[in-house]
Amino acid sequence: MSTKTKKRFTFAICMLLIVSAVVGCSNSGNKAEPSNTANGNAAAGNAENPYKEKYDPPVTISTVWGVDPALTFREGETIENNVATKWALDTLGIKVESLWSVTDTNGAFATKMRLAMSSGQKMPDVAVINDKLLAQDLIDSGMFQDAGVLFDKYAGEKWKAAMNLDPGVWNAYMNDGKRMGIPLLDYAYNSDYLLWIRQDWLDKLNLKAPKTITELEAVMEAFKNNNPQGLAPDKVVPLSVGFKTSMNTWMGDPSWVFGAYGTLPSQWNLAADGTLEYGSTNAGIKQGLVKLKEWRDKGYIPKEAALWDENKTSEPAVAGTAGIIPGPYWMSGWPLLDTAKNVEGAVWKPYAIPTGDDGTAMRHGTHFVNGVILINKDMKNPEAFFTYENYLFENLADPQAGSPFDLGVFEGYDYALDASGKALYLDDVPGGAITAPLRYFIVRDGARIPDAQFKALLNLAEGKEATTYREREVVAQYGPETALAATVVMEQEAISKKDMFVGPPTKTMKSRMDYLKKIEAQTFNEIIYGAKPAEAFDEFVKSWKSSGGDDITKEVNEWYSSVAK
Repeated sequence: MSTKTKKRFTFAICMLLIVSAVVGCSNSGNKAEPSNTANGNAAAGNAENPYKEKYDPPVTISTVWGVDPALTFREGETIENNVATKWALDTLGIKVESLWSVTDTNGAFATKMRLAMSSGQKMPDVAVINDKLLAQDLIDSGMFQDAGVLFDKYAGEKWKAAMNLDPGVWNAYMNDGKRMGIPLLDYAYNSDYLLWIRQDWLDKLNLKAPKTITELEAVMEAFKNNNPQGLAPDKVVPLSVGFKTSMNTWMGDPSWVFGAYGTLPSQWNLAADGTLEYGSTNAGIKQGLVKLKEWRDKGYIPKEAALWDENKTSEPAVAGTAGIIPGPYWMSGWPLLDTAKNVEGAVWKPYAIPTGDDGTAMRHGTHFVNGVILINKDMKNPEAFFTYENYLFENLADPQAGSPFDLGVFEGYDYALDASGKALYLDDVPGGAITAPLRYFIVRDGARIPDAQFKALLNLAEGKEATTYREREVVAQYGPETALAATVVMEQEAISKKDMFVGPPTKTMKSRMDYLKKIEAQTFNEIIYGAKPAEAFDEFVKSWKSSGGDDITKEVNEWYSSVAK
């Protein structure tokens, strides 16, 4: 899966299961010891190593929160005071202090963070940011320190090994050669798209899953005007997409439609000449916009798609009135598992992204990074944060038998035990499960190792018995089609195209990108809604280039040349 959060709560159940082990703390048998020396043994000279497994007296780590509006709590708990903050104090001697929290809708977290920065308010010891521009502004403020030095000194070996799966993850947060932020690791393929289609609708209409855009149109026409569930045409959403936030996001977006015409919007793609090109200016975008206009005119996509964000696109799917929704492999568990509660016999199946008539297909790929962790230069005990995070990598990432997280995150929240000690999940948890207690941790989702989840899923897809923690949890908690969906993603691995620019925002990006994104969204919406002809795209490209786009392209390629050596 977050704003890219920047993922988000929707990774819910799948987040539990995905991380592969880490070494945490000093003086503990077979655990590696974070150290102040290059050889990893002890602090330099006779100085005491400040890193501890548990602090007594307790130390404080302050932070701030952008709370997903869908995140839930047990009665009496909040993001500031909950089972995870109690766990940190009891287990590690770390008091988590909240400076402030805000429900993160319409960029509220970024707005409040900028206000706090500009007005001289106290900055948190640790800030988890998933907005690149905000992250760079915070780095440029001088309020945060070289996190790379701290990472080298205190991070456990398993955390370091996870980071080394792609050393390029640090690139976005470099400043004058310093690693100013610790990349927030994400799962491989977590936002790679496929199509979720109502299999029961296909079966009743005697239709096969579409392999091309043309075949997809035939399926959408049948879903709308010959609906097997008996829905009137105006009650059906054949293809549930929305582009309020972006044409390239994490659920319900239409970027793959443009992929059929050889480009992906809102990201930097590798052009034929080996340079980087901003996808939204590629000529293939015009064809995609014309196609989306056609689909809107025919009622295949929501008429209000320009006002729908990611969560909104899931509503008709869960209600049983949508036939197709694009999204990641994990959607079988959330939110699509709930469709059958509203429509008896509803079945979703994962299918490959359709190709254009010439066989072209592209989908946006998932980077290993979903944000950054910044550490205040005035933090009194920066090593304490590594005590916190190392523990999560070691115990939550890939729990072994006897781990405190062997069955789940917190008993009574995402799991419970029956009288015989058997683990219960989801609706079997008394009072209903809290599906995302991972979001209570300082670092969103606790700890992640990029390749951990797919290893488990592909093992299960091959019919292997669930023997590891992740495999057992997939069987217990994931949706019924998750392992199959993972194989569908891998079958189209070649069409997965990551944003090729992962460096810090360039000089011109900082001053012009917001405006360029604004005219991009406005032009695209006007074409799709028929307010302007398709030729308006050509005028947009000219304006984009002359209004800073050419300068940004030059800067992006200068960066690319520097890292592609």
